[in-house]
Amino acid sequence: MPTHSEMISVEEARERILANFQRLPVERKPLLAALGQVLAADVVSPYDLPPLANTGMDGYALRAADTAGASEAAPVRLRVITNLAAGYVSDVPIGSGEAARIMTGAPIPPGADAVVPFEETDEVLRGPNEQPRPGGEVAIFKAAKHGANVRERGGDVRAGNRVIEAGRVLRASEIGVLSSLGLTEVAVFRRPVVAILSTGDEVTPPGEALLPGRIYDANSAAVAAQVASFGGVPRVLGIAKDTIEDLTSKLREGLDADMLVTSAGVSRGDFDVVKDVLAREGQVDFWTVRMRPGKPLAFGAFAAPDGRRIPHLGLPGNPVSSMVSFELFGRPAIFKMLGKQGWERPSVRAIVRERVVNPDPRRYFARCIVTQGEDGRWYADLSGPQGSNILTGMSGANALTVIPEHVTVVEAGEEIDAMMLDWQHTP
Repeated sequence: MPTHSEMISVEEARERILANFQRLPVERKPLLAALGQVLAADVVSPYDLPPLANTGMDGYALRAADTAGASEAAPVRLRVITNLAAGYVSDVPIGSGEAARIMTGAPIPPGADAVVPFEETDEVLRGPNEQPRPGGEVAIFKAAKHGANVRERGGDVRAGNRVIEAGRVLRASEIGVLSSLGLTEVAVFRRPVVAILSTGDEVTPPGEALLPGRIYDANSAAVAAQVASFGGVPRVLGIAKDTIEDLTSKLREGLDADMLVTSAGVSRGDFDVVKDVLAREGQVDFWTVRMRPGKPLAFGAFAAPDGRRIPHLGLPGNPVSSMVSFELFGRPAIFKMLGKQGWERPSVRAIVRERVVNPDPRRYFARCIVTQGEDGRWYADLSGPQGSNILTGMSGANALTVIPEHVTVVEAGEEIDAMMLDWQHTP
């Protein structure tokens, strides 16, 4: 395995990490709880949808042939024989010269082959208490075509047809389709539980008094939010002090998860106790990756009491480095466990509006704001100072630059690749 002096590429690090993850087992979930998860088996419709031909508009169900030549100057008058509401089926046939007043969604009565909307009848000219009742007449002002405003049986889904294929991520629209089939739960691949642990004597939980020389723990909350936004289930273990006993105890609390994430204690200058405990409790390798921010990285696995192998991702301690590293390595791992395809973020070619210096031969993921100009092209502005401790710059960004290792300077007006983290910040 590589030593600190042997930096590996982002791609190599990701490939090695992903080789240790598999799609998680299948579980059955209530529909709404399965939102965002991946469907584990094809869904086949047990019946036609809609189950009966019905009207797509409020109006009058009739025979289209009876409306031939109808106009406002010479309306066709039909006898209203029934009034149909949605949810009720009529067995009264519509004969020649007859019509049924019908509400949206109501099944089409036998004999009818078209629906004329209220707006094309004299209904709109009547008062609220003057609507035609059975036995009355309605004037039709416009000829109807056969099938007009009729939603045919099975027009959406045919019985026996596959409605949603396995592997699809369930969005609100898929949830709606499944519910329209009468389903209350569905088989999906389980969400991964990710245990998150910060380390360091200087780290203080938010809400407690901040002593001199201490800092509040931002990493746990930020990484937990990333886990949740990527589709995982975060479980924050708290903060481990730089002692063998505390760190060992906290690590063991996370061994029932699907993935264990720690922050700090993986760079050259960190206390040996962190590395020693990680190496003693599991099989952990310490890498340096050709990226900025986030060069130091640890990866390995711990043995759970139930015999499972729990992958461990050790992130740098600086909050921006931690978030960028988890974006590049943790997000693909979560997607793989979820059974999702295409973990790659969308990217655009953007013109930088200021000079960007890549300090050393590493891939540079600078925080930036990408917007679209009036000319339709994309433009990138740095979101502020790029220190790996400046988390507000991450908050203000909607993208990361992707400046290759061999590029030392990008001048204003030149193009770069920008990895979009949030399209909502663009116009």
